[in-house]
Amino acid sequence: MTETADLVARYYAAFNAKDWPAMLDCVAEDIRHDVNEGDTRGGKARFAAFVAHMDRCYDENLKDMVIMTSADGARAAAEFVVHGIYKQTDEGLPEAKGQTYILPAGAFIEVKAGKITRVTTRYNLKDWIAQVS
Repeated sequence: MTETADLVARYYAAFNAKDWPAMLDCVAEDIRHDVNEGDTRGGKARFAAFVAHMDRCYDENLKDMVIMTSADGARAAAEFVVHGIYKQTDEGLPEAKGQTYILPAGAFIEVKAGKITRVTTRYNLKDWIAQVS
């Protein structure tokens, strides 16, 4: 496994373990986070706030993880299936009642100096809404 693939694997293993400090340790201070169908957030503090928000509203575990990296290690992609529980209503979305969902998703990642500098996550929001409605 390359250094980049190992970093991405650690990042997602920390996500699945809900070890937020270990996950945040994988990202750069100036991380750019492109949210699915949302705004771009900049900086580790804003990213940490997003992670905390997601933890309040969702209980997710990523399965069937496949990690691909560029030859130079500067970029990676991860494909996975999100198995989740919708715990608390997220603003502008359907009411949370403990609904479960299974959703294919992926992320595009940039790496520099051993840290993740960009995460762009993609999934089908219409599919998720249909599953929890």
